[in-house]
Amino acid sequence: MRIGVPREPKNHEYRVGLTPSSVAELSALGHEIWVESRAGAAIGFADLDYRAAGARVATDGAALYEAAELIVKVKEPLAEERARLRPHHTLFTYLHLAPDRAQTDDLLASGATCIAYETVSDAWGRLPLLAPMSEVAGRMAIQAGAHCLEKAQGGRGVLLGGVPGVPAGKVAILGGGVVGSQALAMAVGLGADVTVLDRDLEVLRRLDARYGNRIATLYATGAAVREQVLAADLVIGAVLIPGAAAPKLIGAEMVARMKPGAVLVDVAIDQGGCAETSHPTSHAEPTYVVDGVVHYCVANMPGAVARTSPLALNNATLPFVVALAEKGVRRALEEDPHLRDGLNLTRGQLACASVAEAHGLPYRNAVELLARL
Repeated sequence: MRIGVPREPKNHEYRVGLTPSSVAELSALGHEIWVESRAGAAIGFADLDYRAAGARVATDGAALYEAAELIVKVKEPLAEERARLRPHHTLFTYLHLAPDRAQTDDLLASGATCIAYETVSDAWGRLPLLAPMSEVAGRMAIQAGAHCLEKAQGGRGVLLGGVPGVPAGKVAILGGGVVGSQALAMAVGLGADVTVLDRDLEVLRRLDARYGNRIATLYATGAAVREQVLAADLVIGAVLIPGAAAPKLIGAEMVARMKPGAVLVDVAIDQGGCAETSHPTSHAEPTYVVDGVVHYCVANMPGAVARTSPLALNNATLPFVVALAEKGVRRALEEDPHLRDGLNLTRGQLACASVAEAHGLPYRNAVELLARL
């Protein structure tokens, strides 16, 4: 199979879909790999490294898309990338379509087959391709929040861990999944006063068993969320409904009543954000202020640690890329129901119920659509 790895054009996005070691694995299996020139240069993966791994280097994105059948990326394709997609292409990347109607419409119009990392599942109902970047984002959320709390950044001037004789900063984490649990580990490590809220009692029991009285756990009723958000110095939005838009747990009126200089790090922003006042930002301009509350809503947070992130991501994605290349797209999807959960659209039709519901569009069962590939 001809596999293409384009350079990511998103603002301050330096990650790359396949590392040289992943390219070497695929090349050894006899597949033809095309990598756009300088795709990994910013994080130490030079064109020479890719050539040594067996790849061909394309001079630009247009040439790469023309050569490739399977496109392996990190972030959702921007408009100029979507214009290059054709029905013979299969796109394998993060998509986050539920809050993005323009991308959904363009991908439907392209006729391409699009498989989203964030909806691929495993035998335990987890999201194995979302987990690596969620782990990174959860850890980064506390780093970013602690920085934004500094007075020079517009924050309250609170040190999360406090010092002897001065109380620690209060952190409220909304959601105890992968992002929330990683944020919790970092916050506890800094000595913060942490409360985590979730609607899954088993999640709360597991966190309580690990941390005991070093944290507080609360069932996430509306009243509990409000109380903790208003009391917090730092709020981490870590809620997720796979494939769907994030629920708006924090209303604009709640933001207006938060402490002046409090910080909201909305990690759910890829799925639309969990606060009514959230909108995507970039690493170039990561924050803005609403009613005195600093909002950090960078939509590609793990891109800031762009050397660590693709290595972690490739550990999870490479087996699926190998399956798609070795078996062909249709057979790989037919034989693996977990990979098939990642099929969001193909041949101009949606295959993901959550995305269809978010946009009020029709969809068809993935098995039925695969018969047309």
